[in-house]
Amino acid sequence: MSVREPEVPDGKREAELSRLFAAYREALPDPEPSADFMPRLWRRIEARQSSVRDLRRLAQGFVTAAALLSVLLGVFLTRTERQVSAFYTNTYLEILAADQSQGSSDDDVELVRAEQAAYESTP
Repeated sequence: MSVREPEVPDGKREAELSRLFAAYREALPDPEPSADFMPRLWRRIEARQSSVRDLRRLAQGFVTAAALLSVLLGVFLTRTERQVSAFYTNTYLEILAADQSQGSSDDDVELVRAEQAAYESTP
């Protein structure tokens, strides 16, 4: 459903438009032109932008620090000699066999070897 504007004569529209422009001029007067107009305008603009600029510098500092820390951590991890524990490279039976062989009787070692052979033969 469309709303139709009532027919208004052109003279009345022009008068209403002139009245609206006059009200606008009264509400927002033109600034006084002076030699200090542009410097004041730029001070106001820069005052608004200074907080954004400070935040941008802070964020760039954090990004730079994070990148530097990442590079240093990467270099440190590639330079260090890794000593991998036998716990992560041997099977459970191999660790038991090594533990048993250090202070156990021959019977215990035979039992562990039998368990290890049975384990290895299962598919």
